[in-house]
Amino acid sequence: MKIAILSRDAKLYSTRRLVQAARDAGHAVQVLDPLRCYMNITSAKPAIHYKGRELTGFDAVIPRIGASITFYGTAVLRQFEMMGVFPVNESVAISRARDKLRSLQLLSREGVGLPVTGFAHSPDDINDLLREVQGAPLVVKLLEGTQGMGVVLAETRKAAESVIQAFMGLRQNILVQEFVQEAGGSDLRCFVVGGKVVAAMQRRAREGEFRSNLHRGGSAEKTRLTPQERATAVKAARVIGLNVCGVDILRSRHGPVVIEVNASPGLEGIETASGVDVAGRIIAFIEQHARPHRTRTRGKG
Repeated sequence: MKIAILSRDAKLYSTRRLVQAARDAGHAVQVLDPLRCYMNITSAKPAIHYKGRELTGFDAVIPRIGASITFYGTAVLRQFEMMGVFPVNESVAISRARDKLRSLQLLSREGVGLPVTGFAHSPDDINDLLREVQGAPLVVKLLEGTQGMGVVLAETRKAAESVIQAFMGLRQNILVQEFVQEAGGSDLRCFVVGGKVVAAMQRRAREGEFRSNLHRGGSAEKTRLTPQERATAVKAARVIGLNVCGVDILRSRHGPVVIEVNASPGLEGIETASGVDVAGRIIAFIEQHARPHRTRTRGKG
């Protein structure tokens, strides 16, 4: 097969591992910077051009689209879908995952466990909002934040009011969530491929920090999931519509609760901690499922 990887940097660990796994399996692979792809939208035959030539003959595309280029990156991916190329994750599903509010609403509708979450627009509603999420301590999250950025722990009611007012004053959309204290500054990253959890790790925040992201200095180790945790991760991926994703879960007194579904999870941390060849599992999924025009939306959504 001929596989395209949409990635801004061919030197990134995740991109290099996917290239290696594809070549080890005997496939041709090309890394494409999505921002250098340009499209003929008006043509009766959808086409993508890259650095002066038309892209043809691809059987599958692996999107590694960062949050900062979601709009243009998903447009490029949608064009591949219209050309009949099989996407590991569809553009519609990536857009769902990147919209934190929308993804939480979809998960809530399907009964997936979530932290108590509030969303409001007016500063006049802050007091009611704090009551809804059971008061401080609580977590305030920017809708557009990634890798732990734009996430603030407010330990007192006064601090919560100040943080929320500040974000609202900057016209930022925020979520307010209960702080799951029993998680102890750790969470689970469940890596889902094709409806199965293929690897899992427990991430722990560094001393003095509540965010467990590895980019924020957290540590990770291999962990065993309970059947309920595994089922929660698989259901969350299915609800959002992602074939490949990282589902982040907290262990709460009410059972597992999902805090995020990541449409472009990094491979280095999970492969190092778990010892699982996750890149190889992704390529095996492509080999099993890649067929022309085999998408739910075919670029329409």
